[in-house]
Amino acid sequence: MPGTDKLICFYATADLLAALEDWQRWLTAERRTSRHTVDAYCRDVASFLEFIRDHRGETADLAILAALTPADFRAWLAARLNLGLSRTSITRAMSALRNLFRFLDRTGRVDNQALSAVKAPKPPKSVPKPLNADDALALLRRAVEIAPAPWIGARDVAILTLLYGCGLRIDEALSLNQGDAPSGDTMMIMGKGNKERIVPVLPVVIDTVHSYRDTCPYSTDADRPLFYGARGARLNPGIVQRTMRTLRADLGLPDTATPHALRHSFATHLLAGGGDLRTIQELLGHASLSTTQRYTDVDTQKLIEVYDRAHPRAASR
Repeated sequence: MPGTDKLICFYATADLLAALEDWQRWLTAERRTSRHTVDAYCRDVASFLEFIRDHRGETADLAILAALTPADFRAWLAARLNLGLSRTSITRAMSALRNLFRFLDRTGRVDNQALSAVKAPKPPKSVPKPLNADDALALLRRAVEIAPAPWIGARDVAILTLLYGCGLRIDEALSLNQGDAPSGDTMMIMGKGNKERIVPVLPVVIDTVHSYRDTCPYSTDADRPLFYGARGARLNPGIVQRTMRTLRADLGLPDTATPHALRHSFATHLLAGGGDLRTIQELLGHASLSTTQRYTDVDTQKLIEVYDRAHPRAASR
């Protein structure tokens, strides 16, 4: 299993390793699961198999997985909690195991329904934390001022404008090539699970990307990266995240002011401006409307804040 085979091989026998490789190929090729999710699932499974080896005193194989009981899975959950892992991490690990055991069942390798009797702790409800419009614009202005070179400042502004103006994920923006640079009213984005979507493009987005490309010292051939790092390779997400940390420190913004917060801001400001959930779902590339519905919570909170500040009867609440 690329990226995780050196870890998992210590905790699984040959028959289980072969099944895990088939599972990973199925996730990637048939389910079109993102590489980040597949890697996270593999790490979760490796951790589980390590626990099973220590818990049962033998290296896991298909027969051992078939013989696991609800008590075994609960012991693993308790061990995860004792390590201080967050409920969100544990829920994701449970999702990885459920996915794996369903695959093993469908392919006739393991028939074990014990996991279905075990409930993971409910993760805390996550509500996106968007920036207000003034803070988002302040980020763009400050990005130019702190950049070590003019072209890098233009690059950072172009990226942040794409995230805020088009609702892109950071990986989606950084995977663009020069030939993908926005030039019209819309652009095609390849999102999670290799799903394509069309997003509208504001003139300011086109202008900032155009200004960056004019000052960029590296190739603008169509197949080259749109956003370069200082040494000419495709820009790493970690650099953008580090820039955001510097910007929010300079501007006194909270730790929730991340590159992804600009995507949240895009959705929340659209909703506040009258956008409907279905349209916003399409623009964000959410597979489920329930994911998009989280933004209604953000908008409701904003309405309550405004009410508390301004309504004559708010003091009596």
